[in-house]
Amino acid sequence: MRGFILNINKAKNEDIIVTVLSANSITKYWRFFGARHSIIQIGNLIDFEVQESKNNFMPNMRSLSHLSFPWLFSSNHLLMWQNFIKLFEPHLKDSNEVDEFYFKLLLNIAKKWDKQNPKRLAVEAYIQLLKHEGRLYDNGFCYVCEEVLDQELGLMRAFLPAHPNCIYAFSLNKQEIFKLFNTQSTIHLNDQTVEKLYQILLKGL
Repeated sequence: MRGFILNINKAKNEDIIVTVLSANSITKYWRFFGARHSIIQIGNLIDFEVQESKNNFMPNMRSLSHLSFPWLFSSNHLLMWQNFIKLFEPHLKDSNEVDEFYFKLLLNIAKKWDKQNPKRLAVEAYIQLLKHEGRLYDNGFCYVCEEVLDQELGLMRAFLPAHPNCIYAFSLNKQEIFKLFNTQSTIHLNDQTVEKLYQILLKGL
């Protein structure tokens, strides 16, 4: 089985509990002496075998191998990746079975993480996720007061648009943001705007 490590919790002694997102599920596994294994880090893509527990406890993780990416040796790329992938565990925590969209999304951007600007990739992936879940709010009205948006808007968590004064947020160009929503691409945005979007993204999915 293959999956991305979304979270790691200490258990007894050097054992750990590993939360893994695979193609169709998000599952917690017990890993004996997991604290000794460097490949068990948040964000890593691993291949492993599953051994069912005899006492009906959580399944055990066996025979781990690490599926590496070139950017893992860049501390900056790795930190941004871990900050991004950490958002998925609280977002999907109430799900056991999940759509393969989430695994494919992470795998797709992981392959490009060192070839394109990671912050742009993260923002574009965020838009794709919101659209997939039917949460992309793009009807031109302020989410707070429900009045028509002007040429400048602010964004809340989940990129919910509102008047900047309604949420005490910095202003963004409405035309540029709605183009982002429609194209799921940041190519038309400058780096300063992408940085602002990235900071909003880090508040959660």
